[in-house]
Amino acid sequence: MSVTPRELTHAEFPLAQKVWQQYHGQVPDTATDRIFGAFVDGELAATARFTRHKDGNEMDCVYTRDEYRGRGLASAVVELLLDTCGHERIYIHSTLVLVPFYTTFGWKPLAENEMPPFVRARLVFCFGEMEGCNAAPMVREPGRPGPGRG
Repeated sequence: MSVTPRELTHAEFPLAQKVWQQYHGQVPDTATDRIFGAFVDGELAATARFTRHKDGNEMDCVYTRDEYRGRGLASAVVELLLDTCGHERIYIHSTLVLVPFYTTFGWKPLAENEMPPFVRARLVFCFGEMEGCNAAPMVREPGRPGPGRG
């Protein structure tokens, strides 16, 4: 099995969109997005997206296709994204079960009153009840390594 993590070109964005059909039907935007992927034997198996918003940066679409899970591909694409974009503050909206995973990369929980507008807009239905919504907004400060990241 040959694994190649790398950033996708804009011409390859349809590959990510095809993978994301299984993951909330996400659609990439060449104007704001950078997509990082892990290719297994030439096939896109896992993704992570970095999006630049007017009021902050976001990582989302961390997704591994079912048949490739358990091989560390999600970690590989997050590592690559951070190696490329980790010099900037990055927000995520995690599920509760994934908080320990993201913490290993340096993300920390974010209070509702600290959320930038683009994060608030995604989670407005959960205000005052984040745990009940299975939502955990998080932030990673620029350049901050997580455990094992130097």
